[in-house]
Amino acid sequence: MEGTKYRLIIYLVLLTSTLYGNTRKDIYDAYINNRMPAWKAIIDQLEIRSDRNVEEMLELVNYQYGYIAWCVGNNHKDEAIVYLKKAENNLEWLDAKKTVLSKVLAYRSAFYGFRIGVNVLKAPFLGPKSSACANQAITIGPDDFFGYIQMGNVQFHAPFLMGGSKPEALKYYLKAKALIQKSRLDYAADWNYLSLLVSIAKTYELIEDYIDAKLVYQEILRVEPEFKWVKDELYPQLLKRLK
Repeated sequence: MEGTKYRLIIYLVLLTSTLYGNTRKDIYDAYINNRMPAWKAIIDQLEIRSDRNVEEMLELVNYQYGYIAWCVGNNHKDEAIVYLKKAENNLEWLDAKKTVLSKVLAYRSAFYGFRIGVNVLKAPFLGPKSSACANQAITIGPDDFFGYIQMGNVQFHAPFLMGGSKPEALKYYLKAKALIQKSRLDYAADWNYLSLLVSIAKTYELIEDYIDAKLVYQEILRVEPEFKWVKDELYPQLLKRLK
């Protein structure tokens, strides 16, 4: 009987690992092909589960983070609010575990930023909170790329008069890139890495360094030749600007 129970536990652990492994690939495929309904279906399915561990909850929050960013960027504000509330609840669950504090702070910084994206009138109140959380994240986790992405986002989106700076944003993005390349062997198959490269390229464009922007877009297409957003939109637009 004990042997049977043990084998069942091992089977469930392996099954969960396989399911989340497949989910990562499905999310990546949804990202590069701009299939956001598929992305939404994945996070809706994961949200139903009640037996997640810390690693699995981090995965879910990351996917929710990506989907909310898309909603805000595409003016789906009502939907952004719905998923932001779910993600914030999951973040509180992670915070209570006291094991991934730098990640929690980084996501909290991002979520404050999303709330500003939904309602810009909240910027004077939530902007400093977002910045403070990102600063704390990289202080606690100086080797975690994700906190540097959020520091970059704070600098990228904040108005100049509120301390925002595209060159400073670029420094944080490049630091995040170096860290993710150093710490993860599978970084090239991660939607977060491609998203980071896009942020770097777009920042180069905004500071009118079009040559470096072109090089980054070319790098993206070497990593993932089928990335539709870059292949069909961002890179061709840059090439037109350079002519």
